[in-house]
Amino acid sequence: MTLIDEMIDTLKKDERLVSDDKLLKNKIIELGLKLDDELISLLLENEKLKVHFFKIVNKAIIFDKEKFMKFVDNKEFLPDSYTTFKNKIGLTTQNEYLTKSSEVVLSWPYKDCVLEGGMEDPEEKNRKEIFWNEILAPDEIDRLFDPKVLTGLKRIDAKGEHNIEEIKTTDNIMIKGNNLLALHSLKKRYAGKIKLIYIDPPYNTGNDEFQYNDSFNYSTWLTFMKNRLEIARELLCKDGAIFIQISDIHVSRLRILLDEIFDNNFINLISIKTRSPSGFKTVNLGVFESAEYILIYAKSKKLWKYITQYEETNYDENYSFQIDNIEENPSNWTYSNIKDIIAEKFKVKNSRYLKKELGTNRTLSELADYALNNKERVFRFTEINIDAGKETLDIKEESLKNLDKVFVNRRDNLTDRYILNGKEITFYNNKVRNIDGNLVPTNLLSNIWTDIPWEGIANEGNVKLKRGKKPEKLLRRIIEMGTDKGDIVLDFFLGSGTTCAVAHKLGRKYLGIEQLDYGKNDSLMRLKNVIGNANSKGKLIEKIENYDQSGISKYVKWEGGGEFIYCELMKWNESYMDKIQEAKTIKDLLAIWDKMKKEAFLSYRIDPKQFDENAQDFKDLDLENQKAFLIECLDKNQLYVNFNEIDDEDYGVSDEDKEINKRFYGVL
Repeated sequence: MTLIDEMIDTLKKDERLVSDDKLLKNKIIELGLKLDDELISLLLENEKLKVHFFKIVNKAIIFDKEKFMKFVDNKEFLPDSYTTFKNKIGLTTQNEYLTKSSEVVLSWPYKDCVLEGGMEDPEEKNRKEIFWNEILAPDEIDRLFDPKVLTGLKRIDAKGEHNIEEIKTTDNIMIKGNNLLALHSLKKRYAGKIKLIYIDPPYNTGNDEFQYNDSFNYSTWLTFMKNRLEIARELLCKDGAIFIQISDIHVSRLRILLDEIFDNNFINLISIKTRSPSGFKTVNLGVFESAEYILIYAKSKKLWKYITQYEETNYDENYSFQIDNIEENPSNWTYSNIKDIIAEKFKVKNSRYLKKELGTNRTLSELADYALNNKERVFRFTEINIDAGKETLDIKEESLKNLDKVFVNRRDNLTDRYILNGKEITFYNNKVRNIDGNLVPTNLLSNIWTDIPWEGIANEGNVKLKRGKKPEKLLRRIIEMGTDKGDIVLDFFLGSGTTCAVAHKLGRKYLGIEQLDYGKNDSLMRLKNVIGNANSKGKLIEKIENYDQSGISKYVKWEGGGEFIYCELMKWNESYMDKIQEAKTIKDLLAIWDKMKKEAFLSYRIDPKQFDENAQDFKDLDLENQKAFLIECLDKNQLYVNFNEIDDEDYGVSDEDKEINKRFYGVL
């Protein structure tokens, strides 16, 4: 008698666990979690179960609850109709419940961990299908990561879509298809050439489209990320960096994973304010969650170069003094308080009463305008650190003995330091910078970003994405922080296309990968909007029209233009997965099965003859489980057409696509 049979016979002795002569799995789990005395006593009565689920520690008998739960929760124990049918066909191993067997394939709904088995559009709330994905054991992976055939190739510019003869390294490219397989397809051409990667992966919050069975929740998400991050690192150039935006749900786990993959080349953790407390959502939630995070890792921390960034800030009231005679020798400088100047302007007797007379906002506005218009002479006092050089400290002491006299500290290759009354003079001019055509006070950018508005971005790029859309200003800051014009930017969770749209406007080259199709709100449409359409019908363009003027367009003086290449990974088994997911009836599925037997690559574990002989058991399953089973029958190494089989006539690759692919992969 097997261990499973022993367990079933033993548990049936407890009336609480039986209904209509069938064991109640949920009740068994409930009592097991509670360490129910009667259940444990029952298990101890059976010698095989005692040996398997108990151990002796210092003469005490300890119940291995975790081992018991894994056993009971395994589908081999009290299998449902789906599992029973799967066992008949041979897709899973029998008489074994340990998941470490290389023959076992773990399945769960929604996004995949190693390969694409189906992703749902989060905007389509009424979709009922369950999409089953699989983790392949290492010894099952043979051709999965081979380069794939690119098809549907076209060059898109303001004139429209055009056929192409080759893909150049200077081309902007958007790829439709599974991002893991697309990344591996880019490896030969782009390994060591990407300057910056930005991704906004699924957060796995339980509220987005990335929803696993609870028992796999964290481990599968991390596996999903690990597969993609490992190849992403290979694509980065030696001084490149990756920026990953994530919520607090996974930021700690992701950081540990990134430390391992990127050899502890951690740069920074940015906190971003993405929302403000408002409305019913803030009720009874405790501390309101308003932040998301960006993890920055370099391929080599020593080689990565940060391009200094500034953020606009408000007027700082400490800049309240001015040098009256800035054009004279510093030793003759005199200074005054600019509040006195504003008080005199508005005939306020004493500057201490300015805010009372003018109001706080008006006073600050007047001071800010005056400081900005006189930035070369307006200053504040700054303390001199005790660790400053000896010469500086000596001058500080001398200035304290000669109050109201300015001393100059000459520094090699640096701006002179002016010291007055034992403190350094810091001019407002050093704080003012030109940002997008406006002179404004600034601060050096810190790792807390609160200045980027997230409201009002719904229509940026003339596409809509209710969840997950990022402001163009955010991507502009990231791209300008880590790249120069002409550098290549990659986003393999492209979504609504913000990263590529901003890179295009900033004069960077880009690669974008997206699997889902959002229709009129797709990233493809977004990039077409960026370029614009002159409606020239092939004629010479005199003026590009209808280009995207939202987001950062006005700040970078965007006027449309440019081009990019669109292509897709050529589907094979993936096309059957699409058909299965779209099927409405069992009749549709059986018709698909008939085609799969003739044309698709089936899993080596499937026996089509066994399937047909047990067809009634398949028909007895509900539609969702029928779909799940057919998807499991497909060989996941063959989702897309491999480049090394491009000349196989069965795939029907056109001569034009053959030549372009061979040029792309360096065969011609």
